[in-house]
Amino acid sequence: MFITSQNSPPVFKDLTLVMPAVAVGNVGQLAVDLLISTLSLPRVGYLHTDCVIPMAGNNPYATGQDDAGELHTASEVYAAPELKLAVLQIRSPVVKSKSRRFRQLLLSWIKASGFSRTLVLSSSHAYQRDDQQLRGTPFRYLVTPSLLRSSGDAFKELGWRELERLPLCLGRLDAGADETKLAIPGGGITKGLYTDSCREDVPLAVLLLFCSEGDNVPDALSLVSHLDDWLHLLDDASREVKWKIPTSWNLLFGSGIPPAIF
Repeated sequence: MFITSQNSPPVFKDLTLVMPAVAVGNVGQLAVDLLISTLSLPRVGYLHTDCVIPMAGNNPYATGQDDAGELHTASEVYAAPELKLAVLQIRSPVVKSKSRRFRQLLLSWIKASGFSRTLVLSSSHAYQRDDQQLRGTPFRYLVTPSLLRSSGDAFKELGWRELERLPLCLGRLDAGADETKLAIPGGGITKGLYTDSCREDVPLAVLLLFCSEGDNVPDALSLVSHLDDWLHLLDDASREVKWKIPTSWNLLFGSGIPPAIF
């Protein structure tokens, strides 16, 4: 599944893997773009699979004419061993009928690579929140038992709010644990990847925002800042200013309005 673009295969053992889920507003993908662009992470390979819709384009993180013409594909891996960090960027949707297979391939690669933990950046439809999910900030997290055992204190220090389970019977806020369900509407493979990781004892956490379609750049900045609160990849001062917007965002909403129409 993973194909290296270097002379020798990269070593991922004990690195933290950050990846997006293709979800509402593309918030996770935008957040990963900010991470790669700001940290100037080098590409070390890509994932070759028919589970993701194929695409190709110019370098989304070009710094000039010299590297602008580099060919980039739908799912690529970037890494910085000195930061103990690897990043998987997924740029196109997962084929719906192959979602389960894609999750299985991902988990197989994650376990074979020896990542210390996997952090999934995702989002969910804001309009489908229930009453308890309307409280507080729109940020939530999920963590598998395997990662909770090793990083439970970190979550307490961060003061994050875990994603609430919804009652099986609408209108019942007093439902017990066995009468609730996990729901991430608009979250793509997020829920399936989380439940698979729980079952296979994979250390994984989900960081997500409730959001709506539109200009989701502020959502991406918020999500990647929450990630940095945990990983401390940037300096504490003025983080929002320091996030580097990639060149591919120049036409995020298309070109400007042609003056000829007026």
